[in-house]
Amino acid sequence: MTEYITYAKSGVNIDANDEMVERIRSSVQSTFSPRVIDLHGGFAGLFRLDFDEKIFKKNYKNPVLVACTDGVGTKVLIARDMGKFDTIGFDLVAMSVNDMLVLGAEPLFFLDYLALDKLDPVKVAQLVESIAAACRTANCALIGGETAEMPDIYKKNDFDMAGFAVGIVERNKVINGSKIEVGDVVLGLASSGLHSNGYALARYICFKKLKLKPDEKVAELDNERVGDCLLAPTKIYVRSIVKLLSQYKVKQIVHGMAHITGGGLAGNVPRVLPAGCDAVLDKSAWKRRPIFEFLQNNGPVEEEEMFRVFNMGIGYVLVVAKDFADSVTKKLRSYGETVYKIGVIRRGSGNVIIK
Repeated sequence: MTEYITYAKSGVNIDANDEMVERIRSSVQSTFSPRVIDLHGGFAGLFRLDFDEKIFKKNYKNPVLVACTDGVGTKVLIARDMGKFDTIGFDLVAMSVNDMLVLGAEPLFFLDYLALDKLDPVKVAQLVESIAAACRTANCALIGGETAEMPDIYKKNDFDMAGFAVGIVERNKVINGSKIEVGDVVLGLASSGLHSNGYALARYICFKKLKLKPDEKVAELDNERVGDCLLAPTKIYVRSIVKLLSQYKVKQIVHGMAHITGGGLAGNVPRVLPAGCDAVLDKSAWKRRPIFEFLQNNGPVEEEEMFRVFNMGIGYVLVVAKDFADSVTKKLRSYGETVYKIGVIRRGSGNVIIK
């Protein structure tokens, strides 16, 4: 008698995928705005750009679409080792929407890609629910995604994530740093921790050198479990920045912005500086979370290297006109941000000088 081979026998479970789709449906739909055209079982997501309903009217004069893609890096390994999958989606969404925000763009929609060794509907549902929660925070719709079960590529319990975001900005409102001038003030918004960069080094120090367990509490980290500290989700700055920019419909008082990711302040701020300007930053102007000092001391890691690898407590930077620095600071604080005046723009050659 012939013994037939099934897809499930080769390691891919179609029934588990169907269960997963049902589990995530409500989370995904919770991100929908009236601009999403919901097609149950559709092969692609639909999103209206312009629409004329009285309550939700939104029309553009000269719109430019902005697209970003990113992943989470080896931070997923900490989520795996902790068995904690309810926050990592924030990192995935934040990495893309904070990047497009730098241009003054408003996120519209997001798509995710999850790849695993084995499709566990409960685990995937937690991952997608965290992505959906982040999309709600960023006011963007989660209109699609893909889950790939690949036991021949990923080891047991391994997984990876990638995200794709599309946003929009009026062409005459694009912020590209060209208006930055000598005398402008540099404002820094506090990060929530390491965000999603530098984890190869952080993991080496914590788990290889110090031989800590992810669930081990550490006195220098306010007696928090090291895994929880490292999993602190990346802060999403969308609502605050979009609201701020909407307050200045004529004047462009925000001359440049930077999302502080891989490369830190030294590597990301120069990306928006004109050739004739330097950003001079005072590293004593803001408070750092304990995780930075912990990693620096236990590496040990030189200060310059710390600033090249980590955000060092500043997750997002704005360069604003000097006369508006105080009012911008006040507004951002009223929106719930922790804001520091971290530097000024001087004549130079497009570099960041950290003193």
